[in-house]
Amino acid sequence: MAEALRVGIAGLGTVGASVARVLRDKAAELTRQCGRDIVVSAVSARDPKRDRGVDLNAAKWFDDPVKMAQAAEIDVFVELIGGDEGPAFAAVKTALEAGRHVVTANKALLAKHGVALAEIAEKKGVLLNYEAAVAGGIPVIKTMREAMAGNSVTRVFGILNGTCNYILTRMEAEGISFDACLKDAQRLGYAEADPTFDIEGHDTAHKLSILTSLAFGTKIAANDIYMEGISNITQADIRAAGDLGYRIKLLGVAQRTESGIEQRVHPTMVPTASVIAQVHGVINAVAIETDILGELLLSGPGAGGNATASAVIGDIADIAKSRPGFQHGPVFGRPARELKPYKKAQMRSHAGGYFIRLTVHDRIGVFAAIAKRMADNDISLESIVQHAISGEAAAQKTVILVTHETTEAAVRKAVDGITKDGHLTDKPQVIRIERAG
Repeated sequence: MAEALRVGIAGLGTVGASVARVLRDKAAELTRQCGRDIVVSAVSARDPKRDRGVDLNAAKWFDDPVKMAQAAEIDVFVELIGGDEGPAFAAVKTALEAGRHVVTANKALLAKHGVALAEIAEKKGVLLNYEAAVAGGIPVIKTMREAMAGNSVTRVFGILNGTCNYILTRMEAEGISFDACLKDAQRLGYAEADPTFDIEGHDTAHKLSILTSLAFGTKIAANDIYMEGISNITQADIRAAGDLGYRIKLLGVAQRTESGIEQRVHPTMVPTASVIAQVHGVINAVAIETDILGELLLSGPGAGGNATASAVIGDIADIAKSRPGFQHGPVFGRPARELKPYKKAQMRSHAGGYFIRLTVHDRIGVFAAIAKRMADNDISLESIVQHAISGEAAAQKTVILVTHETTEAAVRKAVDGITKDGHLTDKPQVIRIERAG
């Protein structure tokens, strides 16, 4: 049997402790599967005295993860610290330069430094595995990197953030507000104390940028993603979507067009009968559309200690199965030096149209002014619905517009014009509609 694979874990939070525990509890099974033992030989975290529910006394303790990254005691450096700079970046870079394999769950790090780190890994002939960085326990990275040879991807999209999906699911099912759902998500551990990174779309954007690179062979361009979160979604939007036969989901979408690559993150109305609309709670789903395979949908737990630990251990096992001298595949499916510069697609019409919700003063001329702004921007309307508002807001009305195919620019210009006309009493809502998917 080959020598044991020695693993160093940096970061012993929920995921790190789970990884160490599973490597211990499943040791015999992993040995059978990989043909060699896998042992935790070193660890690094902030507090060496904290009880993490797993015995780590046999592992060498390092206060500094960077020193552990270059230590002779490890073959694989597992980074579970988090953050796109600081000790996480320094330690991963050091480990790769020292010829150590790296496993990470850090999407922010990869979104910012992934291509540079991939170049080091490929030069040194070591693996940089990151299955846990995108969609938790769903094996989407391995699928795109290894199982789709010969396929040309045309579009990849999905639900990539469990916190947002949990909130939207509960808002629809229970008729409660966004704020109430968010507080519950925080209480249950699905959302951070500061949830901005999740609810405003940043987390989804980081994951999407990695999938875009894998799908289209471009350099990661996390800063070139149109991004909109879910904090502006109200019960009025949820109810209107249901009345129209749709369900609201936060989607990350990347697709190839004639003018370049389009990347966007935003709330989207999807048909209630579609597969993606049936993904509820903290579950994630990724759809990949290709020329040979057609559409492939992968769904499963997207977050949490067990799901993320499962993906990390899968990456470690892949390294354990590899042998000295074996030529590893490129980190992003193509050699890092051959990744093309990202070319942002030009604005084009959205075939699904748009949902527009306006809260307006209930007075003569408002409806005509709205219709004129739409016509001035060449926007054809599929339907217009007015709802009176009762109670203290009785002097207001909700106007819901559903457009035919048009451009984002035209919709935004029309809505800005309506806002400048002084007819609105609240912030307007604009949501893309996907007719299928």
